[in-house]
Amino acid sequence: MEPFTLLLLLAVITLYIVWFKSLARPLRGPRVWPLVGSLPGLIENGHRMHEWIAENLRSCGGTYQTCICALPFLARKQGLVTVTCHPKNLEHILKVRFDNYPKGPTWQAVFRDLLGEGIFNSDGHTWLFQRKTAALEFTTRTLRQAMGRWVNRAIKTRFVPILKEAEVTGKPVDLQDLLLRLTFDNICGLAFGGNPKTLQPGLPENGFALAFDKATEASLQRFILPEFIWRFRKWVGLGMEVTLRESVAHVDKYLTNIIDTRKHELTSQQSIGAHDDLLSRFMRKAESYSDKFLQQVVLNFILAGRDTSSVALSWFFWLVSNHPRVEEKILLEICTVLRETRGSDVTKWTDDPLEFEEVDRLIYLKAALSETLRLYPSVPQDSKHVVADDVLPDGTFVSSGSAITYSIYSVGRMKFIWGEDCLEFRPERWLSSDGKKIEITDSFKFVSFNAGPRICLGKDLAYLQMKSIAAAVLLRHRLNVTKGHKVEQKMSLTLFMKNGLVMDVHSRDLSPIVAKINQDTAE
Repeated sequence: MEPFTLLLLLAVITLYIVWFKSLARPLRGPRVWPLVGSLPGLIENGHRMHEWIAENLRSCGGTYQTCICALPFLARKQGLVTVTCHPKNLEHILKVRFDNYPKGPTWQAVFRDLLGEGIFNSDGHTWLFQRKTAALEFTTRTLRQAMGRWVNRAIKTRFVPILKEAEVTGKPVDLQDLLLRLTFDNICGLAFGGNPKTLQPGLPENGFALAFDKATEASLQRFILPEFIWRFRKWVGLGMEVTLRESVAHVDKYLTNIIDTRKHELTSQQSIGAHDDLLSRFMRKAESYSDKFLQQVVLNFILAGRDTSSVALSWFFWLVSNHPRVEEKILLEICTVLRETRGSDVTKWTDDPLEFEEVDRLIYLKAALSETLRLYPSVPQDSKHVVADDVLPDGTFVSSGSAITYSIYSVGRMKFIWGEDCLEFRPERWLSSDGKKIEITDSFKFVSFNAGPRICLGKDLAYLQMKSIAAAVLLRHRLNVTKGHKVEQKMSLTLFMKNGLVMDVHSRDLSPIVAKINQDTAE
């Protein structure tokens, strides 16, 4: 090598080392390596990502910054990531400086083929218009009652019989799979008034459900790859991009038929008042909505309402099966309500699923579900794009063009937020002193349903569905994890169980619960 070339190379290396030290010195959290940044740590802990993030946040007081691309001109913008779980920072990001932290171009590009500019994939005026329109519907009692009808119908005619058969035959069930099918059928019923019937004896495949799952999975694959790579694969038609294109086409065709049929039905005098689903409600509001807009409304709410509730219920049943004290208190509450509403004849308690008014009275059950979501949030983390330079309440500087991730999973596992017993499953922490209502002093300590202007519109519907399903199962069955089955997290945008939730189903004997209620009443 010529002396000049050697000197030039040494100068470049020296300048890079000086630059890298100036980059890495102020960063806290996982180790940052030359060129590859914190990528080695991400790869090494890929199987336990959420716990790894929580460990880093604990050691850094709730916020750290890292660099996933230690290259000049990229590191301080596209490569820099701020990770936080501090409630004050979350309030700042999700509410106080809401406009400075949108979804951003990266997120929108990933999901545009599937979700278009729907409410969960848009910012600014596009998002605000859909949010205001949808909010008018989600505040109506009739929509909650419609959800109650769909849930109860599915529980009585499909879910209960499948669990009963498992009990009689002694065969274990993958409860996570059953719950995914149940909530998918329910959310489709609420969204467009159709039942894909994925929860049926034999658990058949459904073309729409299968296409929707494949499209979602293919979209998530894009997060793993740099944008220029998945865009190239899309352009030439390679791998999962082909699956995504074909699946989206199937979903489009299915929903187009639904919308066309509904338009015809709504113009018929005989169908007035016959449909109470979201699609029909939007179509009645104004004829100016395009078919594409209506389709995006349906798809976005299916995506939001399906996986989140089923995943939360899976973790709930697993936690309850490991905490008999909590299970007993839930059953005591359910049976106390049913004795007041249906009389003392226990056989009548399981004739039908709980009615809307009965479900509404289950305060401890709601606390147990909230505690589940605190420890195992359905969406364990979310990311935002930083529009302009800003300083977070804890003093952390974030630069424009960089990304900020808030770890919802970590929020529930910090002692400085929830106390020394933060890792314990204790529903009582949610209750007021008299135990008659849910009480939380800081809404940004619990962001499983998001917070601020983007707080989940379907929060009440989600609790209604989860409480109805939980009550129906626990009243009839005692569940325990099948011997040898390993419960662990799946690393994805939604906190699925990697191997499902395989459980043995046993008959529930309510006599000890009834005896305890009678004793308490007598005293």
